[in-house]
Amino acid sequence: MFPVKQHWLCKALGCYDCCIRCIGAVPYPSLVATLLCYAGTALFCGCGHEALAQTEVLVKTHFAREPKDYEVMASFIKYFQFVIYGLASFFFLYGILLLAEGFYATSAVKQTFGEFRSTQCGRCLSLTFVIVTYILAFIWLAVFAFSAIPVFFLFNMEHTCHTINIQAESSPVSLQNWICIDARQFGLLPWDVMPGKSCGMTLAAICKTSEFHSTYDLYIATFAGAGVNLLALILYLVPTTYNYAVLRFLGRKGIR
Repeated sequence: MFPVKQHWLCKALGCYDCCIRCIGAVPYPSLVATLLCYAGTALFCGCGHEALAQTEVLVKTHFAREPKDYEVMASFIKYFQFVIYGLASFFFLYGILLLAEGFYATSAVKQTFGEFRSTQCGRCLSLTFVIVTYILAFIWLAVFAFSAIPVFFLFNMEHTCHTINIQAESSPVSLQNWICIDARQFGLLPWDVMPGKSCGMTLAAICKTSEFHSTYDLYIATFAGAGVNLLALILYLVPTTYNYAVLRFLGRKGIR
């Protein structure tokens, strides 16, 4: 009986050792960065798509009269929504590639799966991921800054409405003329569009509509998603750069 128990004990210990080795081969920084990338991309693309659609409704309802007045903005929104589809697909595939590269580099560095061979192709592939991720991080930094513009516009609009509501008790008549929000100043409409702006209590009424609040919330979520995605790209840079440095070091040591 004892040899049988000893056999199962050894088998269990071998299974445990195998599990520990597999867990140790998981590239946790790349895994966390991938999850953040997917979450940020989902927020940015999903909420951004809906925010653009709500923006068109908000502008054409309260700041423009004729369809030709906002046709340029409508075309831009349509094209940018297609760009969003492309971004979602790209980051989904790129996240898988970076995670796979993380598994390869981690197992290679730790020599988990047999004898390790540092090939020139593998080092070149790791360097390519490092360069592409650096470029994407700089590009996405600009996207992150750009996504703050609609948040600033709607925040300014909400603050203006708050000012109108506070001062309406003392001077409700004069507010109709000098407290305004002009959509043309933010490039949403051409300068020859009339009215192109909303003033006074009319503007305060716009801020109470459901489309204004939904658009504002969606743009905040889009801005947050861009920030999460930027953080994911920065986190990607750490393990990819480290893995490439270690692979190159092992290559110089003659492990090929």
